[in-house]
Amino acid sequence: MNDYERKQAAKQERFAALAAKNKRASEAHYNASRRAVEGIPLGQPILVGHHSEARHRCALDRSDSAMRKTIEASDKAAYYAQRAVAVGSGGVSSDDPDAVQKLASQLDGLRQQQTLMKAANAVIRKALSEQDKIKALVLLGLPASVAEQLLRKDFAGRIGFASYQLSNNNANIRRIEARIEELQKAQQRVDQTVEAAGYTYREDVAENRVMFEFAGKPGETIRSLLKSNGFKWSPSRGAWVRHLNNAGVYAAGQVRARLDAMAIVST
Repeated sequence: MNDYERKQAAKQERFAALAAKNKRASEAHYNASRRAVEGIPLGQPILVGHHSEARHRCALDRSDSAMRKTIEASDKAAYYAQRAVAVGSGGVSSDDPDAVQKLASQLDGLRQQQTLMKAANAVIRKALSEQDKIKALVLLGLPASVAEQLLRKDFAGRIGFASYQLSNNNANIRRIEARIEELQKAQQRVDQTVEAAGYTYREDVAENRVMFEFAGKPGETIRSLLKSNGFKWSPSRGAWVRHLNNAGVYAAGQVRARLDAMAIVST
């Protein structure tokens, strides 16, 4: 695994550990809730005025509090379990140093699929018997069950791969080509640091981030400006960041222009 993949694996482990921790906490709170009322018969009403009234009410309060904690911990366990499953499921990340190679592999698969769909449709249009068409489609690499399905009319009376399937696949090809081109351009970037009035601006190629650093916590106006331009606070970096791409650099330019204008007005 590369560094990015190791970080992803570590993140998944952290989320899984948090899920397990909260599950254990939920079970412990549930047991505490049961223990709080185990000396009270099920359905026993509070005997108002009896010497047991205060003890009964306290037991119910403890049980209710523990049950609320049970539900809260259970919800957290489910949340972190979902986060653990979601790690790495969002496709190829631009932060991955092997992103270009992985996208290139995806692109090759999509192009092969496009070629196969076009060839299959060409076979289906030929004046052949159904059995000969199935044989020809199988020779292209399609399973016999898929070949037979392609010869059955759909709800619109069409056979073969529908035009929208080819156009959607072609759109994915163009999207991945554009991503590869952008990532290749990003790999040619160099680190950049600009010291300005009240902030430091950085473009960090290794981190794949554009960043704004401030001496202290910026005011509400500046925080709103950063957020509205897609920047998020990163505690681990001590900076406001977003991805280092064309959109990120453009947004940073917008923020820098506003910050510089604010500095001029304040002087």
